[in-house]
Amino acid sequence: MPTRSSPKPPPAPRFAYKGDRLKPLRAFCQTARLGSISRAAEALFLSQPAVTLQLQALERDLGARLLERSGRRITLTREGQELYDLARPLVEGLDGLDTAFRDRVRGLDAGELHVAAGSSTILYLLPKIVEAFKAGHPEIRLSLHNVTGAGGLELLRSDAVDLAVGSMLDVPADLDYAPVYRFEPMLITPREHPLAQKAELALQDLSPYGLILPPQRLTTYRLVDLVFQQNRVPYTVALEVGGWEVIKQYVAMGLGISIVTAICLTDADRERLAARSLAKYFPSRSYGVVVRKGKFLSPQARAFTALIKPALFERGGYDDTGQSER
Repeated sequence: MPTRSSPKPPPAPRFAYKGDRLKPLRAFCQTARLGSISRAAEALFLSQPAVTLQLQALERDLGARLLERSGRRITLTREGQELYDLARPLVEGLDGLDTAFRDRVRGLDAGELHVAAGSSTILYLLPKIVEAFKAGHPEIRLSLHNVTGAGGLELLRSDAVDLAVGSMLDVPADLDYAPVYRFEPMLITPREHPLAQKAELALQDLSPYGLILPPQRLTTYRLVDLVFQQNRVPYTVALEVGGWEVIKQYVAMGLGISIVTAICLTDADRERLAARSLAKYFPSRSYGVVVRKGKFLSPQARAFTALIKPALFERGGYDDTGQSER
């Protein structure tokens, strides 16, 4: 008597292998991060039409609109943000796989580290940190990129550096800023200057004297101008010149007075200059570490930031209420 055979299970669904999925996902993540198809094309060494075709193919494949134009920038739709949150760690993990593998195989005491910083940060804040880092990790090649704030952010966004150290007033959405140090604003004058002997300083007391300031494009100048304008106090600029060391020298020569951040004042400076706090009128300036949001920090980068502040970019390791210094 024939036996009844059990019904065969339904065949498992067959999905086409998405062998080329990484390319459009990489194009999508770069476009979302940079806010521009043309800039994404430059970062990927592709033509702009090629990136556009990859984005269109990804939207057709997923059946959802991922990007939309907002003014001159490309922004994410709600669906695009969901995909970006999922895809970014995958794309960055694959792109950084060779580096991560070499780091694991060779250990920490190998490789290189690139840090962006401004002149004042390199000159006044980093020497002891760099000294300790080189003493602990002599095999790591450390490169300090001396750039302005805007230049450092461009290096971060293009992954030309691992991190930046400096001061930020406003933090773009694609970056994380962890403030660590805080320095008061200081008025510096020659030691025999009338303001050096005045018991109480008011902002109006500075009006008769010409200020020596950094160039207008820099944050310090804009901050000084903002405070004087808000308080409706007139002021004059005697000289614009770059570099705290040059400014301090010219003040010591009697060419004007200046408003600097306490980070640049040394014991030797206080022997030739009078320094008075202006914290009543000007906000203190924070200095800290800037990284690209979502970027995997190498062991070398983590070792460097640990010398600035341990566990700096671990959860709860810096201001959880927001990193923007406004």
